[in-house]
Amino acid sequence: MKKTLVLGASDNPDRYSFRAAHMLKRHGHEVVPVGIRKGEVAGLPIRTDRPQEKDIDTVTLYVGPQNQPAWYDYILDLQPKRILFNPGTENPELERLAQQRGIQTEEACTLVLLSIGQY
Repeated sequence: MKKTLVLGASDNPDRYSFRAAHMLKRHGHEVVPVGIRKGEVAGLPIRTDRPQEKDIDTVTLYVGPQNQPAWYDYILDLQPKRILFNPGTENPELERLAQQRGIQTEEACTLVLLSIGQY
């Protein structure tokens, strides 16, 4: 199973990050929800303190490209194996920075990948 940091986590059931956290957990993945507002998703507290987690396999992004620069150092310092750019989060600059550090990047939907067994 892949330890996944959901960046842009929300306790709003209408948000894709909410759905992703629940679906990841249902599929047996360890979920670390990180967002800008406290709350709870998938039975877990949403972290607002930028936790320095170890062994992150995947960072799945639910933060628009215009808001990502403030997160660059945090994301890259986590040294995940990959970053998933969900629809609407595509960012060539962050992709380039990640690839320079040997981090795999993928423009894909977490929900789709999970539903087709390709996560």
